[in-house]
Amino acid sequence: MTLGIDWGIVGPALIAGLLVLATHVPLGLQVLRKGIVFIDLAIAQIAGLGVIAADALGWEPQGWAVQASAMTAAVAGALLMTWMERRWPDIQEALIGALFVLASSVGILLLAGNPHGGEHLKDLLVGQILWVTPGQLWTEAGLTAVLLALWFGLGPRLGRVGFYLLFAVAVTASVQLVGVFLVFSSLIMPALAVRHATARWQLPLAWLGGALAYALGLALSAVLDLPSGAVVVLVMAGVCSGVAVGLSLRRAAA
Repeated sequence: MTLGIDWGIVGPALIAGLLVLATHVPLGLQVLRKGIVFIDLAIAQIAGLGVIAADALGWEPQGWAVQASAMTAAVAGALLMTWMERRWPDIQEALIGALFVLASSVGILLLAGNPHGGEHLKDLLVGQILWVTPGQLWTEAGLTAVLLALWFGLGPRLGRVGFYLLFAVAVTASVQLVGVFLVFSSLIMPALAVRHATARWQLPLAWLGGALAYALGLALSAVLDLPSGAVVVLVMAGVCSGVAVGLSLRRAAA
């Protein structure tokens, strides 16, 4: 242990964060180009609703039935958003935001009679990144490899439906590792930070900024004994703001 940091706990959490970034950075850059920023919040919340519903049915936490419930909910949400994009493209972002609110409200109602409902809701939003298990990391690593192979191998050939389905799978897995707030931050903040970078450097700079934020945020939360998810979100905002300012200054000086 150094400076109050137990790397036996922080190390796996950092690996979890890097795995989430691996898929969410390229997805986030595409989301920003498409102008559908709320999509990850909506799908993450819908996947979380699947987890809450499974818990309400008394299914084993972390079991395959819960994973299937979350994935089914997320895929259904992704297909619905695909249809909405074709049917009402001009109000798509508003509809996605409405889906997020609806999924959140249904989740709160399902937890209303649960004495631990507040704790479950907090875990869904903020996550428990410090308590990831080796099994979760191996599963996430395998899934990440498959998703990246599909993303970089097929690219535009994925089409609208393929993009939404791949997005749903990535978010469903990551929200159970790090929570809704970190999923949104990992997807949007690095992408926003590098919007003024050249296309060639956007992906590596976004990955690097996100990785630095996870490392600093987790270390700081361990030293200060503060909730890790919230600290990482704040640190990521600071790091990504610094990257954005640096790129803007470089662009102005060019």
